[in-house]
Parts: sequence; C-alpha cells; structure tokens
Amino acid sequence: MVDHYTYSISLLWSAEDLTNPVQTVGEEQIFVIETGDSVVQISNRLESMGLIRNSNIFRIYLVWKGLDTTVQAGSYKLKSSMNGIEIASALQDATPSEVIFNILAGWRLEEIAASLPTSGLKVTPEEFIEAVRNPNHPLDYFPEGASAEGFLFPGSYSLARDMTADQLVSTLLQNFSVNMSSDLQGNISRQGLDIYNTVILASIIEREAIVPDEQPMIASVFFNRLNNGMKLDSDPTVQYAIGYDNLNGTWWKNPLTLDDLTIDSPFNTYKYSDLPPAPISNPNLSAIQAVAFPAETPYFYFRARCDGSGLHAFAETFEQHLQNACK
Repeated sequence: MVDHYTYSISLLWSAEDLTNPVQTVGEEQIFVIETGDSVVQISNRLESMGLIRNSNIFRIYLVWKGLDTTVQAGSYKLKSSMNGIEIASALQDATPSEVIFNILAGWRLEEIAASLPTSGLKVTPEEFIEAVRNPNHPLDYFPEGASAEGFLFPGSYSLARDMTADQLVSTLLQNFSVNMSSDLQGNISRQGLDIYNTVILASIIEREAIVPDEQPMIASVFFNRLNNGMKLDSDPTVQYAIGYDNLNGTWWKNPLTLDDLTIDSPFNTYKYSDLPPAPISNPNLSAIQAVAFPAETPYFYFRARCDGSGLHAFAETFEQHLQNACK
C-alpha cells in the first residue's frame, strides 16, 4: 500500500501538474460522471479531454486530500483553463452553477416572484419585488420613480444560481432593450406613443389576446377607442386593480362582477379614460409589435367567441357587439 508520505512526495515533485492549467484560455466542456465511475476512470477521462495535465497526479491528489470518496455523479461545466486543484474542487458539487428561469408572457410582477422559490435561484420573492419596484438601473424611458414591471421581458433565461435580485432585474431589462429594434421604435413614434405608454397598452393586449395572431386586431380596437375619446373598457385592467383573488387562488379574477367594474382605481379603464398609469403585465414582443404595427379596422368592440376557441368576435357598433353575445 502506498502511504500518505509517498503521496506527499509525489505531489511535491509534480505540483506544476496541479497548479498550472492545460491552457490559459479554454472552451467550456461538459464532463459527465456516472454513478459507479472510479477515480481512475474519471482521471483518465479528464486527461483525454485535455482538462488536466496528468491523470495519475490528479488521482493521487484526490486520494491524498480525501476527495476521492466525495466526488459526485453529475454533469459539470469545466474548462482547460482551470487547474487540477480547481477541477478537483468542482467535482465535489454536481449542483449546476446556472439554472433555467422561465417568465411567461402576461405574468404580473407577483407571479414572477412566486416562481422564484422553485427556480433554483437564490433570490427571494421579497427581494425581487423590491428590486423591480425600485430598480437600481432603470431604462432611459422610465418615468421618474417608475417600477420596472412591464419591462421584465418574457422568455427562457440561463442564469447564475447565486445572482442578486438587482442583477436579475438588470438582466431582464437588458433583454427588453435588445429586442427594441430601431424599426420597432420608429413605428412606435409614428403611433404617437412613447415606449413606456406602448408597454402599458401592450400589457393590456397581452392579457386580452389568447391567440397571438389577434393582437394587432385588438390593438386596432383600442386605438380606435382612444382616438374617439372612449374608455378602453378592458377587463384585465380591472383584474389588475383587484389584485389577488383569494377565493380562486389567482391574480386574475374571472369572471368579474358588475361591482368589480366600479372599483375606484386608476387602473380601472371602465371608470377612467385613457391608459392606466403603468403596465399591468409583462408583455411579449408580439404584443409590443401589435401596438407598433396595429391592424387597420373599423372596430370599436370585441368579446370572446362562444365556441371556446379563444378567438374574439369584433364589432363596429355597440348593437353588433350585443348581437355577438353568447345566447
């Protein structure tokens, strides 16, 4: 049996094989350890992939440090620019350093926050809500003191598990900015809106439209109503004003009652004209594009069809709108 003293001498003479990486700059590689893999197999595979300099010295180091029994099976992201000691340490924890975090289009701030505890991120819902309501790095088109809600761009993100709430919000806002092309911004200006008000309208359209192809039509209806001094009369704005519906366990109460439509809130577009003061959800790019490139229609009304398709019946007059009601 090779004793501890012999291991120490071997490592002393071969220290460079542990402290120096194979390359100063290395591409990330996926290294998989299967359950039952021996230290010899792991070391040989690392050397064959160009991740360590000497498999024998690496194995001796693991045994000498007592790390050979604590290597975890799993998938690792390693680089040849890591030295042997760093790789040995990395193999002790198979928990990925990054997680996939998904934000669904139309979610409001609180729904995103509620998804955090099961996301793998270390950010708490409370930290996230605070960072959104008081962003450290607001976008240029935010009004003074505005929350970042509405600009938390939906999508699938690969994020560092230990990122802070401020870093998370900044990442989401940066993705929003990346998607705001000059062509898109130009057409937004031609609609007579700034970006902030565009996102407000898009956030309503996102909640109204189940089928994305209808978003330009719904945008057309809202523009027609706004241009003729009519209220938007949008249910999602009332749902947002109501907040959490404890009875049904949802942030979007459905159906609404006649009393709900009278709630005194600046977000209630049945009671107050023009746009609400802030976005009511976080819209996808398609809803923003619908505001920038609305359809041209004569319609002032729409309601859900009675066939369960998720599509809407559009009407030019209130009488036609009543005729579209489910019998």
